Amino acid sequence: MQTFDPAALECLAAIVEEGGFERAAQRLNITQSAVSQRLRALEAQVGTVLIVRSRPIRPTSAGHLLLKHTRQLRLLRADIERDLRELAPSSAGGAREEERISLAINADSIATWALPALNAVARQGLPLEIVTDDQDFTHEWLREGQVMGCVTTVKQALRGCKVLPLGAMDYVAVAQADFARERFPQGLTPHNFKDIPFVAFNRKDDMQAEFVARAFGLKRVSLHQFFVPSSEGQVRAVLAGWGASVVPESLVRGLLAQGELVNVLPQAKVPVQLYWHCWNLESAVLDQLTNALAEAARQALSAA
Repeated sequence: MQTFDPAALECLAAIVEEGGFERAAQRLNITQSAVSQRLRALEAQVGTVLIVRSRPIRPTSAGHLLLKHTRQLRLLRADIERDLRELAPSSAGGAREEERISLAINADSIATWALPALNAVARQGLPLEIVTDDQDFTHEWLREGQVMGCVTTVKQALRGCKVLPLGAMDYVAVAQADFARERFPQGLTPHNFKDIPFVAFNRKDDMQAEFVARAFGLKRVSLHQFFVPSSEGQVRAVLAGWGASVVPESLVRGLLAQGELVNVLPQAKVPVQLYWHCWNLESAVLDQLTNALAEAARQALSAA
């Protein structure tokens, strides 16, 4: 089996993660020429191109494999750093920028329950990178080896990974109180939903349409939508009277209690089952992340 120069692997990762050779050189504190030389040497060893020099720069299939290998090496180094801190605190230095622990978590989980679960890891000095995406797509980041774990709606374990059920996040339809009284005083109905704008996260977000379809027993619905790529931003847009939105109940519980928002379809609630996937590796860091996320989800989510 071939062994690869760790410096060359980190060079490849820096090019992809920073989006170019110049920023990779700045991160690694070497010249741009040295970055190119390390990449060429790695490509010569592998026998194929690893980077597509496009805008943005993207890895080839072989590049993806080596990036996943690089991130697994980072995890092993993070485990060693953790063990050294426990055995000899004075001998373990701080984690380097390239030792980053990357996770893909949906925005609604970030806005509600997931961040507190990561407090202990962050305070240990491990540099975290959280990638946000729709919960139906976060697993693609893990499949491609770009992250070490993800929170997703996918139930089946990905190849080389293990999966843990987390629980269900309950979604409700809300609107600003005055807006609701003016536009649909009887609440959301099968006859008025087409006349009401909905605030969605982005074009991947099918929660608004899915909620309406489930609530009224429809196969397919078409909605007038605004797109605000932030869970908290969606709520702020609703408070400003942009329209209605389907959001996690836990995110708006206080605003509902205060009367600033109203539940426009109280009899309807959509539970979204979430799962934690991570690499199937023996790793104290991964175990810590898994346990922390599982405990936070147990307290915040409905039973799966």
